[in-house]
Amino acid sequence: MFQGFSSARVDLDEVSLHVRRGGRGVPLILLHGFPQNHRAWGPVAQGFARHFDVIVPDLRGYGASDAPADDAGHTVYSKRRMARDIVALMDHHGLEKAHVLGHDRGARVAYRLALDHPGRVDRLGVIEILPTADYWRAMDAGLAMAIWHWPFLAQPAPLPETLIGARPGWFIETLMTSWTRAKSLAGFDPQALDSYRAQAADPAHLAAMCADYRAGASTDRDHDEADRAAGRRLSAPLHVLWARGGFPARAGTPRAAWSAWAEQVTDSPCDSGHFVMEEAPAAVLDAFLPHFRAG
Repeated sequence: MFQGFSSARVDLDEVSLHVRRGGRGVPLILLHGFPQNHRAWGPVAQGFARHFDVIVPDLRGYGASDAPADDAGHTVYSKRRMARDIVALMDHHGLEKAHVLGHDRGARVAYRLALDHPGRVDRLGVIEILPTADYWRAMDAGLAMAIWHWPFLAQPAPLPETLIGARPGWFIETLMTSWTRAKSLAGFDPQALDSYRAQAADPAHLAAMCADYRAGASTDRDHDEADRAAGRRLSAPLHVLWARGGFPARAGTPRAAWSAWAEQVTDSPCDSGHFVMEEAPAAVLDAFLPHFRAG
């Protein structure tokens, strides 16, 4: 699925990231979500590479990238820290600016990158999220049942690690199946699914994924609230792709929510579950090729 892409480990200031790269043109960085890794972009990577220099890392704690231990303040997997990894990756490749597109947790890294380093992001795209603080503010019984994994994974260690670690493959399959529109994993690449199962079965990466959500419930939320109070907004043109059967549609109106955070917002819905790249790859390309090519 990444035919023509290189594969390398890149040593950065704090971590080493596994990175794939392919295509030519203006750089476009693709950031994956939970419980996946860079392979989530497989169905659309070549479509983007026909127009852009596509860079697809495994985020820290995921895939073949390093998974450092968390700290007491849950800063190691804060989206601010993870965004700095991407800035360091850009510096490594000599890139002053890039388009950035993220899905799920990667979308949280993407918008934090654009808030903290506005001069480094040309155009921004997010798939299937609302801002972290908005979700916590909207957390009623219905939303809590829909995104139950947020408070579960954020519980103090080693509670979620122990429970998931008893049957990691079952956990990944059950979770992902429930988030698809068809309630099936039939549309996923088998090698990608194997990599997600293996990731959850590795204690260091499982702890990292839980730490990602602990940061979301604390440090990331605090950063968002501080930005809201200070009136900081995204200056990069933003396009939001959301699934009619996904999470943002259950928590509010995606375009209205993002308009409070960004100066320029467009959006588009699609018929999909949460895993839009695998479930509706054409919708991803249709939404974001025009957005990024406009830059």
